[in-house]
Amino acid sequence: MDSRDPFRHNVLTSGHRACSGCGEAMAARMVADLVGPDAIYVNATGCLQVFSSHNQQSAWQVPWLHSVFANAAAVASGVEAALRIKGKKTPVVVQAGDGGTFDIGLQCLSGMIERGHDVLFVCYDNEAYMNTGVQRSSSTPHAVRTTTSPSGRLSQGKQEIKKDLISIIAAHQMPYAATATIAYFPDLKAKVEKAMSIGGPRFLQVLSPCPLGWAHDSALSVSLARAAVETGLFPLLELEHGELTGVMRLAEQKPVEAYLRPQGRFKHLFGSKDGAVELRHLQAIADARVRRYGLLDADTQWTTETAMQSQRNGRGGYAPSMAEVKDEA
Repeated sequence: MDSRDPFRHNVLTSGHRACSGCGEAMAARMVADLVGPDAIYVNATGCLQVFSSHNQQSAWQVPWLHSVFANAAAVASGVEAALRIKGKKTPVVVQAGDGGTFDIGLQCLSGMIERGHDVLFVCYDNEAYMNTGVQRSSSTPHAVRTTTSPSGRLSQGKQEIKKDLISIIAAHQMPYAATATIAYFPDLKAKVEKAMSIGGPRFLQVLSPCPLGWAHDSALSVSLARAAVETGLFPLLELEHGELTGVMRLAEQKPVEAYLRPQGRFKHLFGSKDGAVELRHLQAIADARVRRYGLLDADTQWTTETAMQSQRNGRGGYAPSMAEVKDEA
């Protein structure tokens, strides 16, 4: 750590090879800085691993292990068990994309949770296999164009709906699980802090826009992450032992078109009758999520409006946690 200014020490430092505007790089830096350097990080194969550890170089200033796509949670389980036997309290954090979480890594993740390992698992959800050429995953939303779900005369992109992973995680009755985005840092900060204060398995799903795979301007990553929340397509939730304990209420629900139109992966939906049908389907999906979680009338201080107005303190722009906000109130 730089003794001259410890606050400026970043767990994920400069020099990595992420694309301009990479939501995953932003999310990983936010989460890792909140967890801190006194932890062991296990990284599944994927974009984050590739752009941060290339040719024997590393942008990580912490103990960091690279696992294969499928077994990051199993590797972390072994690390946590060894630390426990040695009587050490070092935090263990798993980092994976949606491929290493929703699909290839789901079995090991489920086993880690079922066995009760004291591990924080963070999924940086960019909604496709971006590292290997933008192939669809079970996290890819309905009607998205990818290299393995192309749009054309016979198809309007991926036919299936995005897997509801947070509900699968909730079914494990684990101590803590939550969704977050790079757009609402105070919310993400509060959730990471809460996760780190709880023992046992914890899970965070952080929506991380990908300018390459989503085909959007690199300057729009944060605003698109915000729009995903404001439309209801990506609700911000907290669950404890399988029960919904908190949501971020929408100040107002925006139409899904505000989120979809800036992204090239949805471009084929605009200007055709078949595309218009899929747009209605996507709006219906968003509306159903708003109703399911009561996003327009939830009893909570944490809303999309108040989150944007939160005072940003400190040289790094860190905002108060929800606990601090409530204390001040």
